[in-house]
Amino acid sequence: MVYRRFGGPEILEPAEPPVPKVSVDAVLVRVRAAAVNPADACLQAGALDDAVETFFPVVPGWDIAGVVERAGPGAPEFAPGDEVIGYVRGEVQRAHGGFAELVAADVRTLVPKPAGQSFAEASALPLAGLTAYQAVVHALAVRPAETLLVHGAAGGVGSLAAQIGRAREARVIGTAAPRDHAYLRSLGVEPVGYGEGVAGRVRALAPGGVDAVLDAAGRGTLAATAEMVRPGTRVASVAEPGLPGVTDVFCRLAQEDFTAMAALAESGRLRARVGGVFPLERAADAQRAHAAGSVRGRVVVEVA
Repeated sequence: MVYRRFGGPEILEPAEPPVPKVSVDAVLVRVRAAAVNPADACLQAGALDDAVETFFPVVPGWDIAGVVERAGPGAPEFAPGDEVIGYVRGEVQRAHGGFAELVAADVRTLVPKPAGQSFAEASALPLAGLTAYQAVVHALAVRPAETLLVHGAAGGVGSLAAQIGRAREARVIGTAAPRDHAYLRSLGVEPVGYGEGVAGRVRALAPGGVDAVLDAAGRGTLAATAEMVRPGTRVASVAEPGLPGVTDVFCRLAQEDFTAMAALAESGRLRARVGGVFPLERAADAQRAHAAGSVRGRVVVEVA
């Protein structure tokens, strides 16, 4: 699926581009699933046109899961038949995204697919998982026995950050809508409802405050719980950049982090929640569902 101009989901259309060329240190991957991300919509709408070069037609989709078809001679890490996940973001937008049957990916953008997870689940890991890992491990440096507060703990990044916090043996408190509280409990997270009085509800669980806060929700959430921040509390955000005293987290492709995040998924301690799966030809509907927020969990495009 491609777009030939900027716009919304309605501009996506089917196309049959040539099979991607595979450079020396690249891998040709047959895509089985590709996750929908907010960044897809921003780029497709042209919101980042002043920062990202675009050459039409563009195949959207940064997150993929699939099977290696062929590896270049400089990519001995993978062989045909290997199952992989990839963060195939490019500095230039062109016809190389994940909403396609085949994609050529730099070997550095791929890691082995976690065993025991479906292609749909695995495709939802790269961008959100890397963001969550870099927030919890690097920006916040969460340690065992600390208390981590995650705002938006049932969302794409928030739910993975909460699981990474638990994997690091931290106590995790997560804000979310009541309908998602059972899901958070299943992750070992103590749920707290959004809205008026949220600070008091968090204080009831952590009277002395918390050690670290991750905002994956935005919309002024940090201000609503500012009193939970004590001297020494580390605060990071993936949702509302530029706040004083808050570390902004932007996903960066670092292979060591990607490998470590995938290892957590391999061990069973990290799993994305998938709420909607659409066939490739309905990629526009997948984008609409994601934008509407009507799906509980990640939205994924499945390639037959």
